[in-house]
Amino acid sequence: MTPEVPHAITAPTMPPSLSDGAPANVPSIQMIGVTGIPEIRRGDRLGEIISTSARTQGTPLQTGDILVVTQKVVSKAEGRTVDLATVEPSPRAYQLAAPSGRDPRVIELVLRESRSIVRTDLDRGILIVETSHGFVCANAGIDASNVPGADTVSLLPKDPDSSARTIAAGIAVTCGATVAVIVSDTFGRAWREGHVDFAIGVAGISPFRDYRGTPDAQGMVLKVTSIAAVDELAAAAEMVTGKVAQIPAAIVRGYPYDPGPGGVSDLIRPAETDLFR
Repeated sequence: MTPEVPHAITAPTMPPSLSDGAPANVPSIQMIGVTGIPEIRRGDRLGEIISTSARTQGTPLQTGDILVVTQKVVSKAEGRTVDLATVEPSPRAYQLAAPSGRDPRVIELVLRESRSIVRTDLDRGILIVETSHGFVCANAGIDASNVPGADTVSLLPKDPDSSARTIAAGIAVTCGATVAVIVSDTFGRAWREGHVDFAIGVAGISPFRDYRGTPDAQGMVLKVTSIAAVDELAAAAEMVTGKVAQIPAAIVRGYPYDPGPGGVSDLIRPAETDLFR
């Protein structure tokens, strides 16, 4: 008997008459949370661990799947955690931390991980920065949640695309499946409340679903529509991973993606065309 898998959803919801053996023209994408993944430590082989956990819960990875892995476990496996006791704040860090009373050691790490400061709200201790990767986000993605140790924080992976490729390669060796991998993280959004998961690293999947040059239902040729598919997949996967459920990976099954060679840098808007900074 196949064990019950918690945190599995299928979208969109179909009428009961179509739920089993749905015709090929009925869109359906399945999201499956991968449970049973232990606390990840530096040097752990994520591809092997996730593949084994997926098989154990009765949903082994298959060629054509997309695996979404949350940033935190990737950072842990790559040793991208810092004990704040080892950080000596600079005078600039003390200056920026003072209005909010934030830990200047955290602010120092934000400065080290950033190319530039884009905006600040010093009363709340928020720095919107451009990271070394080119991401524009709060506090360089540095986070203390779900990290063992009272004074330990996680940093973003140094090269999330490389991280995704390493996970995909480990899965191929472990179970023989060729899968695309998305590394996800949670960002805020300009002009909208609430947070959404975004792709910060990709492997084996084109970041976009490009509709340019395609006629719509009325025959009008689309000129600018290029959907950031990996961001949409990362956001959807969060519904089965969650921030407190300790499920750091999700299988996306049934999405017809383009297995292109692109990286997450393709998603970063060049500064000269960015109207929002």
